[in-house]
Amino acid sequence: MTQEVSIVGVGMTAMDRRDLTPDALARQAVKEALADAGLSPGDVGLVVMANALGGRLNNQGCIRGQSWLREAGLGNAGVVNVDNSCAGGSSAMHVAVMGARAGQSPVLVVGVEKMWTGDREQTIAGIEDGLPADERAQLRATIENDAGSVLMGLNARWVRHQIDVLGTTVHQIAAAAAKARRCAARNPLAQFRTPVTVEEVLAAPVVAGSLTRLMCSSFTDGAAAAVLVAGPVRGAPRVRASILRSGNGDLDYHKRLEDTVADAWKEAGVGPTDIDVIELHDATSAEELYALESLGFFPAGTAGAATAAGETDMGGRAVFVNPSGGLVARGHPLGATGLCQIAELVQQLLGRAIGRQRLGARIAMAVNTGGIISGDAAVVGIHVLQGA
Repeated sequence: MTQEVSIVGVGMTAMDRRDLTPDALARQAVKEALADAGLSPGDVGLVVMANALGGRLNNQGCIRGQSWLREAGLGNAGVVNVDNSCAGGSSAMHVAVMGARAGQSPVLVVGVEKMWTGDREQTIAGIEDGLPADERAQLRATIENDAGSVLMGLNARWVRHQIDVLGTTVHQIAAAAAKARRCAARNPLAQFRTPVTVEEVLAAPVVAGSLTRLMCSSFTDGAAAAVLVAGPVRGAPRVRASILRSGNGDLDYHKRLEDTVADAWKEAGVGPTDIDVIELHDATSAEELYALESLGFFPAGTAGAATAAGETDMGGRAVFVNPSGGLVARGHPLGATGLCQIAELVQQLLGRAIGRQRLGARIAMAVNTGGIISGDAAVVGIHVLQGA
């Protein structure tokens, strides 16, 4: 029988600041998570640190966890550094779950990213490090857009498929973006907390294809952390499934999501209708809709209409999607994003998500992806959590 793992503490920084260093962000999230767990730094048995851009943007190519947490009082606990592009947070969470099951608890898992440095080109380049080096040049030559982002260009290709084949409309995509800002307005830690209308989303500057600026995630500075322990803990959410899968170009990105979530359903012993709240990887608002369909929450081509009708919002009849605001509005600090999802879901399961609480939330899911390999997802991390 698989050893149970409980999440006894979480912490997260505000996502709307640009003035803090990566070490300051990481220490803040760690301090909050340990306080939430009722533990001291010296109690930690293992540290797992996720970060994607520290080498390129913050002059720390290696030993980022050791460097940025050396003043956190963690003693000589082992530190494992994880770099897995946008899925670093969920990858670190998976390693932390394995560490707790192996008897190294308490395990502290941290994700941090400092993306605002004043050098936009370097940040874009760092994001595109999530593509194989031998594919980048060709993609840059063939995918042009006003933002200069290959990844947003790839997303725009998926949007064309959604519109032409699945029947999703641009208005529905804009409705998803407006929902994200509505959710973020209820989250005091979100990056963008001003609500917008569907019309404002549609009128925003174009990034690529049908995607406007308000439909796309932005650079974000931020950190999140969680503390995991082996075994059940009274009142603490537990990890019901922890799945990590990598693609190699054999499958389409969304088929990879479909295959990976099948493993998550099997391990967790639940299905889409059991999930009360989900934090998923909406690098764009169009991707929120496509992912919901790929994960089995809606039949193909129907998530847009459901979203526009309010079914995925706080008081909707379907699963509550991205109550934090998601990547589009809470923010997307690459290596921290997967842990931002975990932090939000723990708050939901504990009934502490003031102003955005899904009443009676019992089972939650986090879906975090990173990198693209020949049209396939380089990594998919899925966690299913259950309330106490």
